[in-house]
Amino acid sequence: MKKVLHKITSFIMALVVIFSTMSFMVDMHYCGSTLVDTALFTKAKSCGMQMQTPSPTDCSVIQKNCCSNKQLIVEGQDELQVTFNNFTFEQQVFVTAFFSTYINLYEGLENHIIPFKEYSPPLVVRDIHKLDEVYLI
Repeated sequence: MKKVLHKITSFIMALVVIFSTMSFMVDMHYCGSTLVDTALFTKAKSCGMQMQTPSPTDCSVIQKNCCSNKQLIVEGQDELQVTFNNFTFEQQVFVTAFFSTYINLYEGLENHIIPFKEYSPPLVVRDIHKLDEVYLI
């Protein structure tokens, strides 16, 4: 059980390191104020409503483009700093105690043992509530 939990925590820590150092981009395409498409790592698909620019010889009225693209860029960390050496002795004792109790918290019994399985309940000889005149109201 401890080996499995150790592998799980190592895997989770590896994922935390990977995702904290990874950069990514979210591209969003809006048509008016409505979100039409969202894409991760690539350009969002257009809704096809972009206005075409008029030619210089065309005398038509210029209309404002209702579509817009927005990008959200998340920058990852460039450098990781190991700060485990800066713990005081009390902090090291606390982390060690917390980790060992957390690991042992999920350790189960190998056999489901019921210690009172072979015992029968006691016989009721007298009604104790009536003898002591104690009644629940």
